[in-house]
Amino acid sequence: MAEPDHIIVKPIPNLSKGGLGVAFPFFYIEPKKYESVLRKYFPEDKGPITTINPIGNSPVIVGKESLKKIAPTWMNISLAMKKDPETDKAFGWVLEMYAYAVSSALHGVGNILYKDFMIQPPWDTEIGKKFIIHYTYGCDYDMKGKLTYGKIGEWRFDKRSYDNVAPPRNLPLPPPGVPESVCHSLQGNETGESMELTLPYPLPDCA
Repeated sequence: MAEPDHIIVKPIPNLSKGGLGVAFPFFYIEPKKYESVLRKYFPEDKGPITTINPIGNSPVIVGKESLKKIAPTWMNISLAMKKDPETDKAFGWVLEMYAYAVSSALHGVGNILYKDFMIQPPWDTEIGKKFIIHYTYGCDYDMKGKLTYGKIGEWRFDKRSYDNVAPPRNLPLPPPGVPESVCHSLQGNETGESMELTLPYPLPDCA
């Protein structure tokens, strides 16, 4: 499973072994911290809270039969969490990620935690052996190539800028010094004056 803000930069092999799924570990998915909340959905008789992996639903490699079991539970737990004010407040926008992690644990589907699954610019600057670039954070830089995170940069690439409109076909070149992880999904055109998005669908020409 992947997301629209994932750029796959090299073929992903089947990393799954022994019936386990494979997932990226997120530092902000903290089952121990939220044990009292999670016990509403993962009772003590199901095992220690650490049975719940610190993952979301993507990127994930999971077997079809396992997903058939997980998916209905994932939906039901997501709805139950959203309806519960305490859980909804605790998890916010990562609620469905927790719901997937809980559902996976309930069905006994463990996961290999694979840190090299993806990078997340601007904090990760080199692609290396990673398979995915996850553009979850805004990438803001001044014209000297210095990161200005938290402040809109003179040059920026942020998916949130395109919530209601398609990105333009040609984007300004990033300044020198911007890391490869930010620029990898963009290709320079013949003039070298702009970057053209590498996308599998046509985009409208924008002024």
